[in-house]
Amino acid sequence: AEEGVDAGAMSSNFTSREERRRKEELDEARKAGLAPAELDEDGNEINPHIPQFMAAAPWYLNQNKPGLKHQKAFNLTAEEGGDWYKRGVKTFQATKFRKGACENCGAMTHKTKDCVERPRKRGASKTGKNIAADELVQDQIALGFDGKRDRYNGFDAADYGRVVDRYERAEALKAEVAKRRELERAYRKANRDGAGDVPAGDGDASDDASGSDSDDDAKAADADAEGFMEVKKRVRSAGGGASMTVRNLRIREDTAKYLRNLDLSSAYYDPKTRSMRENPTPQDDPSSQFALQFQGDNVTRKTGETLGFERLNRHAFDAYQKGQEIHMQAAPSQAELLYKQFKEKKEKLSGVTKSAILEKYGNAAATEPAPEGMLLGQTEGYVEYDRAGRVIKGQERAVAKSRYEEDVHEQNHTKVWGSFWQAGRWGYACCRSFQKNSYCTGKKGLDAAGAAADLMKENLAAREAAMEARRGEEEETAAREANAGGADGKGKKTKNPFDAKKDVWGGDVAEDVRLDPKKLADALRREDARERGEGAEGVDERKRGYNVSHEVDVTEEDMEAYRMKRQRKDDPMNAPDAGTDGYDMV
Repeated sequence: AEEGVDAGAMSSNFTSREERRRKEELDEARKAGLAPAELDEDGNEINPHIPQFMAAAPWYLNQNKPGLKHQKAFNLTAEEGGDWYKRGVKTFQATKFRKGACENCGAMTHKTKDCVERPRKRGASKTGKNIAADELVQDQIALGFDGKRDRYNGFDAADYGRVVDRYERAEALKAEVAKRRELERAYRKANRDGAGDVPAGDGDASDDASGSDSDDDAKAADADAEGFMEVKKRVRSAGGGASMTVRNLRIREDTAKYLRNLDLSSAYYDPKTRSMRENPTPQDDPSSQFALQFQGDNVTRKTGETLGFERLNRHAFDAYQKGQEIHMQAAPSQAELLYKQFKEKKEKLSGVTKSAILEKYGNAAATEPAPEGMLLGQTEGYVEYDRAGRVIKGQERAVAKSRYEEDVHEQNHTKVWGSFWQAGRWGYACCRSFQKNSYCTGKKGLDAAGAAADLMKENLAAREAAMEARRGEEEETAAREANAGGADGKGKKTKNPFDAKKDVWGGDVAEDVRLDPKKLADALRREDARERGEGAEGVDERKRGYNVSHEVDVTEEDMEAYRMKRQRKDDPMNAPDAGTDGYDMV
């Protein structure tokens, strides 16, 4: 009674708490194997571990018995048969022309305009001969979606038998030729071992056989090379496994990458990609067999077409830097074509340059040695010399010159530029002038230059003597003023006209510089007038006369006035767009 509980009724009708409890206990017993499994409409056992949302049928199906029938396609139609249009089937062969038949061939199954035979000069309706048989008129075959698109629908396996037969005959012929070739090879080997000579009539045959053998060996080598370094393995999959090619697999006898150097600080091995970019044994001899087996995966980046691709990218980058519209990623075909043209032009230019150099200087690596006269510098020119070495007859050999002008004297010079050097400067040896392209003054210029140097030395000596005398006078005057001034020792300081003005503003200012307020006010007024473009008298200085004298001495007050009035362009607070009026934030 418990097994007969209707699942559909339970899902639709109201069930009490006791019924639900009994149903749960029954489900637990079926899952534990203590109770027999539930049966569906067809009498098949239902797996008790199927979830409820899969076993429960929708209400609109009105499924009375439990099961998984609602999970399957319920509106399947009958499978389409393999019917197809019959070809070349004839039904009735007439012996005379019939009324209503085709006037061209005489068949009753089509009209004259639908006849597919060659138009006769006189049709069957006129001659009554060669009447064609009637075709089979077949009913329309109703095909579904898959039937219309089935490429093998209507395929006759008997037609493919001819292909198989032709292939088998070709294989038989190949086997026969191979067997005959093997017998000929064995016969030639036996004759070669026994008599040592090959029969006269077998020369061509032996050549052909050897050529064919070499061809077979080459084909076998190519076939082996195609599968070189390819390791096939079975990959575990849900469908049962598939054979595929896996890269980065090593031969079982070779040492693994990660076992070449067990040091923890050695090259890093990535187990996911099975790659080790750096060399695990950089300290080993590169020529050793162990080091040659593996030198890191980065070595492969500099082999094959990688270098060509790198040169192509570099050429595109250099061409773009020089102003050419080229981009490797945007237009790769254009970049490759331009690089190809560049290589052709470069090879052509290098060939022309090489041929010109070889034509001019010869080729020392040539197989044919150069003529002895060319090696020893001999020529056909005849020249006679006297005892003093002067040319009597013939033409003297011209001295080889460079592309620069030699022995050309300009501006009255007798020596070339660079013939004189002194104190790190080049000049002319004829006049000792260090100015290139200057006019040569000769010996008088040398005398004048010496006199000028002597005069300069005398002037410097006189100036130093005057400065020493003035310094002595100032010291005496200062001593007298110090004695007359009292114990404080302060007196008036006199400026030395020969000393540099170090007490002006902007230079090395002394610490005891004092500014006069009246002179500073006058200097500020003069600075305002100067900024307005006026002179000291209020007249525009731009209209001043040429020979008008003016004060050029700058005092400490003038420099202080300039410093106070000048505009500081680098001051961020004084910028026009700073939003301040100079010192609003002070």
